[in-house]
Amino acid sequence: MNSIFGDRKTIFILLAPALLLYTLLKIVPVLWSFGLSFFEGNTLRGFEWVGLANFATFFTDGAALQSLWVSVFFAIVATVGQVALGYGLALLYVFVLRKGSSFVRTIVFFPTVLPTVAVALLVKSFVAVGENQGPINDIINFFGGESVEVLASTAGTMTTAILMTLWTSMGFYAVLLYAGLLDIPEEVIESARLDGANGLKLVRHIIVPLSLPILMSSIIFSLNATLKVFDSLLALNNGGPGTSTAPLTLYMYRTAFEYAEYGYGSTIAMVLTILCLVFTLAIFRSSRRKAEA
Repeated sequence: MNSIFGDRKTIFILLAPALLLYTLLKIVPVLWSFGLSFFEGNTLRGFEWVGLANFATFFTDGAALQSLWVSVFFAIVATVGQVALGYGLALLYVFVLRKGSSFVRTIVFFPTVLPTVAVALLVKSFVAVGENQGPINDIINFFGGESVEVLASTAGTMTTAILMTLWTSMGFYAVLLYAGLLDIPEEVIESARLDGANGLKLVRHIIVPLSLPILMSSIIFSLNATLKVFDSLLALNNGGPGTSTAPLTLYMYRTAFEYAEYGYGSTIAMVLTILCLVFTLAIFRSSRRKAEA
């Protein structure tokens, strides 16, 4: 076995199909999109070289900046909620439920496998008003209140979207962080308890530092996923009311495929890619500083 994996030709032959597939599906589209960002137009009227004009337009485009703010706000709030709830559940699995956590883990994880659009449409029907009024407003009416049009406001739509995202994703992060907590040696925890570290002190000074790598990984996964949110906000309220909850991905989609501005749409995609890269590098740098400290 060592002789096989010590041969560079064998390693190349084994890795070549995966590398080729990754290049075709990931690297080539990114490079193609990057190239298009320097042009203006579409396949019907042709493309015209504009250099960095699309990037300059982006930072003076009010709709684009608003969508950028929606994406960043959604990503930060959802990431904090996802990781915090996931970490809390992971601690519950390890230190409270222990061996009896299998059933709870299954129930909490189940929403993760549901289609995002189906969940969004379900939630939309729950808060609906009018002829097909949902159960939320039925309960409000039962107690004498007036029906609330949750999705008629920006705050209501964004709150609903964030709560929906937390419900569907916290199970995944709970399992991910649970696996990280299981790697902490039991001897270290018992030693800390003998030294008087219990409850919050144990979590703060022992559990969190030892689980920091998986915690940082969870934050990176969450940020990159929520920055690219698309289908949930589209299915929930089509980025409305108006365009007040339209993320950058939805603005990119409409620009490229509804208005056929491929160059500017590619520019928006590159801005989103750079944003994800900046957040990821910032978290890596932060985690490295904490590890060295």
